[in-house]
Amino acid sequence: MFKFETLDIWKRSIKFATKTYQITSKFPKEENFNLTSQLKRASVSISLNIAEGSARKSKIDFKRFIQIARGSLNEVVTCLYIAVEQKYINQEDFKIMYSECEEISRMLQGFIKFLDQE
Repeated sequence: MFKFETLDIWKRSIKFATKTYQITSKFPKEENFNLTSQLKRASVSISLNIAEGSARKSKIDFKRFIQIARGSLNEVVTCLYIAVEQKYINQEDFKIMYSECEEISRMLQGFIKFLDQE
């Protein structure tokens, strides 16, 4: 087992990416290479950066990758706003996804604080 596989934030981000794939499956086909692709890549990038950062030798490097994961999460939030404006998702789905983003953001911030204390 790899170190990152034990992290709750990594597990949560994997589930979030799966939800993102489910939500974007309902987007119009003409968005496949635009908003759909960007939203999927940004959501997957969260877990990828957590995993990559865990392999770094220093806590400073790991922290940097967690910060990059937060940036990807911000991309997801922006894409969700656009998706709801374009009526690709409804307000209920937006609220569910946004709430999940808020929780992941708290977890990432908490993890950054944890890395600062070690």
